[in-house]
Amino acid sequence: MELLRIPPSLPILGGTVFPLLRQYRVYGTHHSLTWSSLQTTGRKQNLNGGRSAQCATSHGGASVSHANGAPKDSPLPDSLLRDARILYCASPAMGHNKEAHPESNKRVPAIVDALEKLELTPKHRGSQVLEIQNFYPASLDDVARVHSRTYITGLEKAISKVLDEGLIFIEGTGPTYATQTTFAESLLSAGAGITLVDSVVAASKLGLSPPLGFALIRPPGHHAVPEGPMGFCVFGNIAVAARYAQCQHGLKRVMIIDFDVHHGNGTCDAFYDDPDIFFLSTHQLGSYPGTGKMNLIGQGSGEGTTLNLPLPGGSGDYSMRCAFDEVIAPSAQRFKPDIILVSAGYDAHALDPLAGLQFTTGTFYMLASSIKQLARELCSGRCVFFLEGGYNLQSLSSSVADTFRAFLDEPSLAAQFDDPAMLYEEPTRRIKEAIEKVRHLHSL
Repeated sequence: MELLRIPPSLPILGGTVFPLLRQYRVYGTHHSLTWSSLQTTGRKQNLNGGRSAQCATSHGGASVSHANGAPKDSPLPDSLLRDARILYCASPAMGHNKEAHPESNKRVPAIVDALEKLELTPKHRGSQVLEIQNFYPASLDDVARVHSRTYITGLEKAISKVLDEGLIFIEGTGPTYATQTTFAESLLSAGAGITLVDSVVAASKLGLSPPLGFALIRPPGHHAVPEGPMGFCVFGNIAVAARYAQCQHGLKRVMIIDFDVHHGNGTCDAFYDDPDIFFLSTHQLGSYPGTGKMNLIGQGSGEGTTLNLPLPGGSGDYSMRCAFDEVIAPSAQRFKPDIILVSAGYDAHALDPLAGLQFTTGTFYMLASSIKQLARELCSGRCVFFLEGGYNLQSLSSSVADTFRAFLDEPSLAAQFDDPAMLYEEPTRRIKEAIEKVRHLHSL
């Protein structure tokens, strides 16, 4: 049996993942997928050799062109892209599930149900809100721009234990599990992000206010390191999309904003020495996985393009408003990105069971509205959100719904969902100290 190659620092409870599929249907899409179709659909595959080098981006700035390979077209016609305010894909990974695990297959359906209940779907909004359903999985080459080929082939080939037991643990710190459908559904979720990048870029060529994208996908991705899975995450969905945006669209400078309660260590590791990708993470101090110290700012030519802002427990709406105004916005304005990608984790909500911050639905509305405006000012509106954490289904779904309302420039409904009685006083002195320290460190 071939085992996954996991870095020594990451404990592992099991060693194998997903089998070569013969045929099954992926829930939430219109594709009947086979393993051969995963290898041939949409993009050329190549698993020879080691990890792929990043694509060349020697041009001076954003050209919104097809830098390498065949043109990548949006699946939507121009007439729809011109009218749309929101584009989204849903990849619920229904087969990737473990009972009683917080990262379950109930998460995306809960969001979709809330969008329907609050009349934020195409059924109620017409051409303003469009769901892209016919999207393809990421190719193995797409994933190999971020992850080692040893890891990818290990996921592909190590099948026996999954077949025998139905579910295994592939990494122990989360723990991260795998089922027979995990590999294919993870490729599909990464492909949803790629599709939204294609569509948002295409729309940005048609007008000054392209729609925002939201990949409602799982498993999440920001903990997955280049060499393996970690923290519920299999592939780095946002990292794969960032490299894709550079390689296929010539968008050289990519900013990644991660407001998940946990540090996006996998994304950070993938781009730690890259001067063209600015990774900015706000996260709870001392939370899983224990990374994201403030003094880690990148290395080599990438020094200064990693910014970590650990927030003390109890930080909430005040903290993030200050963080956005004093850290996120000035960092973006100085970096001048060609596209903004967002790791949108909703586990910083006061009701979430896995951490100790006290964001509210209104906090997430503020972040969505502010990031949208930042993208309009700096990169022609090109912006895609990627679902990361969020494990209380009610706060997750209401917060994503309010994110959609922010995208539409409609008033927040946070007052219907947030109970002020659940909140307590934020540690404002410690918050101010952290913000002042990171501003000094990065000369903001």
